[in-house]
Amino acid sequence: MNGKKILGLAAAGFAFLSLAGFSFGAEPYTGPKLNLRLASPSPLGSNMVLGYEKFVELVKEKSGGKINIKLMANAVLGSDRSTLEAAQRGTLDMASCSSPNMASFARDYMVFDLPYVTSPEYQAQLYDALDNGELGKHFEKVANRIGLTTIMFSEYGYRNFAFTSPVTGIGMMEEKKVRTTDSPIEVAVSRALGMIPSPVAWGEVYTALQQGTVDGEGNNWEHLVLAKHIEVLKGAMDSEHNYSMHLLMMNKKKYDVLDPQAQAVLREAAKEALAYERNLTKELKEKCEKEMLAQGIVIYRLSAEERAVLKEKTRVVWDVFKNEIDPDVLQMVLDTQK
Repeated sequence: MNGKKILGLAAAGFAFLSLAGFSFGAEPYTGPKLNLRLASPSPLGSNMVLGYEKFVELVKEKSGGKINIKLMANAVLGSDRSTLEAAQRGTLDMASCSSPNMASFARDYMVFDLPYVTSPEYQAQLYDALDNGELGKHFEKVANRIGLTTIMFSEYGYRNFAFTSPVTGIGMMEEKKVRTTDSPIEVAVSRALGMIPSPVAWGEVYTALQQGTVDGEGNNWEHLVLAKHIEVLKGAMDSEHNYSMHLLMMNKKKYDVLDPQAQAVLREAAKEALAYERNLTKELKEKCEKEMLAQGIVIYRLSAEERAVLKEKTRVVWDVFKNEIDPDVLQMVLDTQK
C-alpha cells in the first residue's frame, strides 16, 4: 500500500472517530441521546446567531451526534421575553434574551442598562468578570432564583441611536418617538434625552419605523442591517450609550436532571462558541457599518464634548434607579472599568 493510501485511510479513521464522539485526550461521550430546542429573536447572520450556530455544531461534535439542538432564530417562536417565559415553564429548553428584557425577570440585570456604565475600552475586563469572576457567579444565582441557568453571556454589543430622519446633532433627538424594550432604565434614558419612549416588541420594530409609530431606536449596527431596518432609516449616531448582552438561558430543572456528561458537553461547547462569537463582533460591526453607509445612512460621529453632554444628561437615570440596583452588583461592574 502506498503512502498516499495510508494517509488517506488514517484521515478517514480520524474523521470517523471524531464523528463517533471520540476525542483524543478526553473521554468519549457515552451519555444519552438528547434533542433540545433553542430560540433566539435575533436575525440570521447576527453575531449572536452565528455564535449559537457554532454552539449547536460543537455540541453535536462533542457528543458524537447524540445531542442535537434545533436552533430557531429570527423570532420565529416570538420575542425574547415570551420565549424566556417558555423556558421558565419548561415548554422550551433554551432561550436567548437581551439584558434589557432580562430586567423584567430580575431587577439585578438592570445594572447593564445604566447609561455609560461600561465602555468598549474595558471590554476584556468585563468579559473576565462575567466568565470567571464573582460577577458571573452572582448572576448565575439570580438566574437560578427565576428557574434558569446561564449557558453563556452572548455578545450583543453597544447600542447606538438611529432614526428615520437625518442626524444633525444631539439636539435633533428632542421629541423623537424612540423604540425601547420594556427595560425601565431604557425608558428613563430616552426621557432624559428628551425623547418619547415607545416600548415595541422586537419583531414589530420594522413596521413601527415604516409606519411612523416610532421615529428611531437604539441598537447595534448588526441588527439594524440584518433585520433590514436600514431600508427605513436615514441617520444614526455612534452614541454607544449602553452595552447589551443576549443571555442564553436553560430551564434549570431540565439542566439539573441531565447526565453529568451532557452538562459538561453543553458547558464546554458554550465556552468555545462564546470565544468564537466575541471574536466575530468587531469584523461584523465594521462590515455592517459599511452596508449602512452604502444604503445612504449618514452616521453622525459624536465629538468628545457631545458625548460628555449625553453622559451628563443621562446621569439622572443613575439617581432614579440607585435604590433598585444592588450597590454591590453595581460596584462589581464598575470595578471592571479600570
